[in-house]
Amino acid sequence: MNDQYYTREPGSESRPEECRFSFRGHDLVFTTDAGVFSRGELDTGTRLLLEALPENLSGEVLDMGCGWGAIGVSVAVTRPEAKVTMTDVNLRALDWSRKNAEKNGAKVTCLESDGFSALGGKMFDAVITNPPIRAGKQVIYRMFAEAADHLNPGGMLFLVIRKQQGAESCMKYLQTIFSSVEKLDRSGGFWVIGAGKEDQ
Repeated sequence: MNDQYYTREPGSESRPEECRFSFRGHDLVFTTDAGVFSRGELDTGTRLLLEALPENLSGEVLDMGCGWGAIGVSVAVTRPEAKVTMTDVNLRALDWSRKNAEKNGAKVTCLESDGFSALGGKMFDAVITNPPIRAGKQVIYRMFAEAADHLNPGGMLFLVIRKQQGAESCMKYLQTIFSSVEKLDRSGGFWVIGAGKEDQ
């Protein structure tokens, strides 16, 4: 079964596998699974994205397309004053996100949501995503546009994308909807991009 990890109910048999990594002085442990992005390891893109995040993240933070929870749980553990929401369309991923948050003592809210569909008018100070590139440009660009509409003044979108999968065109698109766009990291064939809205 060749599941896409952005399928609501993966048809592949569950094959849990543990993943451990350290982030900003905290040793974290997760359970990953088949049918969920990056089973058994923290993928390079997500690692680079995490390392590039500002250390003073606070307020309402959204991990969009959270998978098994690497980003949202890491932020919640290291920035307990932040209010972290984690969303995904993949129900297996969400189940593991909830369990991994509990396992690591992270206080988060996990919701099934396709983009911002289940979030109503909720606004965020930071939206963080390793977007599902295989879902296609139309899907991920809609996610970015919706993120712009759901950011508080001064809020930021943080994302990672492979250079060979359209990082340059992605950056050009982001410049049409955000007031500031910058490369926070460019290594390992990935670009980590921060896109911000002006304070009002």
